[in-house]
Amino acid sequence: MKIQKFRLKKRISSPAGFLFILCVFNFQFASAQFSFSTQKEKVETRNGNKEFQNEKFPDAEANYKKALDIKNNMEEATFNLGDAIYEQKRYEDAGKQFQLSAQTNSDEKIKAEAFHNLGNSFMQQKKYEDAIKAYKNALKLNPKDADTKYNLAYANEMLQKNNGGGGQDNKDQKDKKDQKDSKDDKQHNKDGKDQKKDDKQDQQQQKNQDQKDKQQQGKKPKLTKEEADKLLKALQNEEQKTNQKIQQKQMKGVRVKVKKDW
Repeated sequence: MKIQKFRLKKRISSPAGFLFILCVFNFQFASAQFSFSTQKEKVETRNGNKEFQNEKFPDAEANYKKALDIKNNMEEATFNLGDAIYEQKRYEDAGKQFQLSAQTNSDEKIKAEAFHNLGNSFMQQKKYEDAIKAYKNALKLNPKDADTKYNLAYANEMLQKNNGGGGQDNKDQKDKKDQKDSKDDKQHNKDGKDQKKDDKQDQQQQKNQDQKDKQQQGKKPKLTKEEADKLLKALQNEEQKTNQKIQQKQMKGVRVKVKKDW
């Protein structure tokens, strides 16, 4: 049976099984040592199966619980109770029942089917990583089960699509993410402090450079003897040229204003 792209295993016995129990009960009735309770829990289980097949799931649940009240380790009632609860969309409770069935059942095939349905319960809760684990446990017991392989592939696809799952693995991922975020925050704070320190050092270096430039601007440059001689000679040449111009203009009777270029 396909349920929202993944399949549910059901362990509902046939009506023939119920008739066989009645026959055994009738044949053994004369024996004082025969356990009446053993027959009664099976009757309740078969009644639950009948209600389940009629899709009266709350009634089926009630019958299975009655059977388990009589014999709490009855494997068929334990498994089918999980199915009845699952059909009522109480997936977390159903998962607990399938987990119990997988732990207590002696038949490996039924244990595998219990893990399969446990995986389905996790899928309904979007706990994809837990579902994958359950399906893998089922395949360890029954490697050829095509339905479980199908569901495992679908669970992996949903996990990749949603980038996460549920259960303990999801919590571990969240814890790792929180630790990474905390580490990043610490690194960010450290980087911020280092940046402030670098900025302060840059500001101090700039201040020192400004002071040095200012001091150098206030000082008169010192000339070498050779540079001083060249400068003096150039000034003298300029002065000589100016005097010559003045003399030429005076000879022409023109008065000129003398202006030194230095």
